[in-house]
This record gives sequence, structure tokens and C-alpha cells, in this order.
Amino acid sequence: MSSEREDDWSRLPGRLVVISGASGSGKSTLVQHLLARPELRLRRSVSATTRRPRTGEQPGRDYFFVTTEEFERTRGELLEHAKVHDHFYGTPAEPVRRAMAQGICVLLVIDVQGGFQVRQKVPGALLIFIQAPSLYVLETRLRMRGTDDLATIDRRLANARRELEMAEAYDVHVINDEIESAVEELVSILKQSGCAKGKNHD
Repeated sequence: MSSEREDDWSRLPGRLVVISGASGSGKSTLVQHLLARPELRLRRSVSATTRRPRTGEQPGRDYFFVTTEEFERTRGELLEHAKVHDHFYGTPAEPVRRAMAQGICVLLVIDVQGGFQVRQKVPGALLIFIQAPSLYVLETRLRMRGTDDLATIDRRLANARRELEMAEAYDVHVINDEIESAVEELVSILKQSGCAKGKNHD
């Protein structure tokens, strides 16, 4: 990507919003609520990943599920990419650019290291970190979810501690203790950040 190509992110009328948080923080549920709010002009970016689909996930809606070889071939077309829990994740840049050109706020649900890559390329991006009230609550949520074995849960908790330290540089931290209040806090933040529908966008 040329420097001229990178610089023109700032000229797009839409806003890029990164949402990060540990597994079990509830970020995916919060994003679902945000996308359902009619007063917000939002679209979620679909990431590519080399991990296998979880129950209920649909290709193209939740993720683009690709092989490691396919991921490597398209690495140069990604806005950001990272290895998380032994799998690769990345955000295709062009769909994000097209949506922002239409004045849409694009949500990227990615990890902290990906968030910092986005900040380097798109300095005007808004970085939001979702936290559970405590690591104890986070561990309880992971165990109740029932999708991971004990070793995976331990690894996710270790990653959560590291991400929490790294995310001190994020613009906003939202504690997801009670879902409705966290959603309202995020709606308020997004409205203040230019993501509300206006007369020209209704």
C-alpha cells in the first residue's frame, strides 16, 4: 500500500472503530446490539481467519474461513493481521474502505495487536476496549460457555492479562458488567464519534 493510499483514509467520511476485548468479555454480544440500533450508521467488517468455524457461525457472515495458504496469499491486502490462539486473523482492507467512503462507521472486532496496526495506518480510528468486571468474572464466563478445555481457558486468561496491559493505550475502556448499560454507553460514544445517522444518511 503506497503512502498516498494510506493517507487518504483520513479523507473518507466514515469512521473506523476498533473493538477489542478478551474472550468472554462479551464484545461480540455488544456488537450485535449495536448493529441493531437504528440510530447508528454502522457496519461490521468481516475478518478472515484460519481457525475452524464454531457452532452456528456462517462463512461470509461471521468470518471468511480460509486455509493458511490462502491467508498468506492475501496478506498484502489486509488492513491488519495477527496470530491469536494459534490461528491467523486479518481484516481485508478494501471492503472497509468502500464502506467508509459511503459515510458508514465500520466496526472491526479484533485483538489489541491488530488494533495497534490499524492505528498506525488509520490514525483517526477510534479504539475501544471491552472489559469484564474482573478476571474472576471473565474466567467464570469462559467456563460457563463450555466451548474450551481447561488448557485453552488458562491460555485465554493469560492472554487477557497481557491484552489488558497493552490496551491502556486505547481511547476508551467500557466495563461490560450489565449488558444494557454497556450498550447504552457504547451508543453514546459512537454518536459522539460521528456514527449517528444524519439527515443525509437516513
